[in-house]
Amino acid sequence: MSLAGLAKTKLTSLSARMVKARPCRLQGEAPVASISFDDFPKNAWTEGGPILARHGVRGTYYTSGGFCGQTVDGTVFYGADDLKALVAAGHEAGSHGFAHRPTPDLTTEELAADAERNRDFLNPFLNGTAPLSYAYPFGRVSPRTKRFYAPRFASLRGVHQGINAGPVDLAQLNTISLERRCWDEKTIAAAIERTLRDHGWLIFHTHDVSEAPSEYGTTPLMLDWTLSRLAEARIPVLPVGEALVVVLGVGSREHRAGERSEDVARATQND
Repeated sequence: MSLAGLAKTKLTSLSARMVKARPCRLQGEAPVASISFDDFPKNAWTEGGPILARHGVRGTYYTSGGFCGQTVDGTVFYGADDLKALVAAGHEAGSHGFAHRPTPDLTTEELAADAERNRDFLNPFLNGTAPLSYAYPFGRVSPRTKRFYAPRFASLRGVHQGINAGPVDLAQLNTISLERRCWDEKTIAAAIERTLRDHGWLIFHTHDVSEAPSEYGTTPLMLDWTLSRLAEARIPVLPVGEALVVVLGVGSREHRAGERSEDVARATQND
């Protein structure tokens, strides 16, 4: 990308963060965390899934329908059987756009077509329901595309670093990267400490999981280390859609973690 293009992208991203498309105040009753995987490389499930299982937690896999069964630039992506298996195991399949294109590059008509195509792709895997959670491809978002997607999902995640506590924008939630290119144990530890102190919502994200990950991926040891730190801090780890129910204070405390789309939809429509 040219310097002019990079400057335009940063300005657009800054403008998007200034637009509060879904302002909301989290209840802050207790800390919670989520682990998410973008693009859904196959080894995020075959290598990452068993690590989550050993820790007794479930994650969110932000899925682009166009990647199903594909190998792109050396990355092997999930297959239909992988998607069926993770949903059956209680993990969440979120939306990441069908074509996985930066949202500011698409016209509003193209955004609508892409969103509908990915929803239709995920529909049979989700027992006929629509995905609750969305992550912007490449973290790219503009004020226009943010306003477009805001009413279509219960929550939307960007790539801006930070935890979510107090007043937040459900249309652009913060995250902490577990990617090799910016791996920093001190940053992760500090985020966990702040989540405990502020009773916040800590969302981690990465892509592939392997012993030799891409710069956007994570090793099994890195993922295990992160989950171990959360366990030591006694912070529960829930898929993004279920964690949202908790942080919004929907329903009784006893059943919040198990609630799904109905309560989330009702709560977020009132934000």
